[in-house]
Amino acid sequence: MRSDIFQQLQADRAAKIPVALATLLDGGEQRLLYLYGKKNTKDLPAAISEAARDAIIGDRAVTIETDRGTVFINVYNPPLRMIIVGAVHIAQALAPMAAVAGYVVHLVDPRTAFASAERFPDVAISSGWPDEAMAALKPDLRTAVVTLTHDPKLDDPALSAALKSDAFYIGALGSGKTQAKRLERMRTLGFQDHDTARIHGPVGLRIGAKSPAEIAISIMGEITQVLRQAVRA
Repeated sequence: MRSDIFQQLQADRAAKIPVALATLLDGGEQRLLYLYGKKNTKDLPAAISEAARDAIIGDRAVTIETDRGTVFINVYNPPLRMIIVGAVHIAQALAPMAAVAGYVVHLVDPRTAFASAERFPDVAISSGWPDEAMAALKPDLRTAVVTLTHDPKLDDPALSAALKSDAFYIGALGSGKTQAKRLERMRTLGFQDHDTARIHGPVGLRIGAKSPAEIAISIMGEITQVLRQAVRA
């Protein structure tokens, strides 16, 4: 690997930028490729760019055949993360599900009586206010944010921070009526309709979920759907 490619790859990984390394097996030529065409050069065959995007979204290495020969595309994705705001019963079910699915889970709730290690073992807990916690966690393209408190004092700062980030998924618990009021509050903060459209609410797939565990399943399902069916730019 050329030193300039290696250095850029290291910089991208440090910055938590999803990136793929395409290698022409016959000759060893290499190119770094990005999810939405960022930094991709115009002379690259479209098939390779498409394969790289699919590989990054699918989180898997792929091999494709081109006019120039076989190209191996290896993926260097930052870890998936889930930021859950609200140490409620749904969060107790969602956190272990997310961990099994490969997410590093962060729980945010200043109510320390709820956000305890006893209720959330093996979960990183932030007892700061959501705006402070989100500023420290810095949601990125590999981060899902889910707010579950039903309390605007806690949910809204987290949603505001999420909307200003590259988080691939933003979801908020509540009924359709609650969601309408939530979106209106976001508009008063200066967000436009195309911004608030990123908020999935009521959160989760429509599977008729009732119990906290079922709602957690619906949330996990919707997050997975959004992750794997990411819209390509």
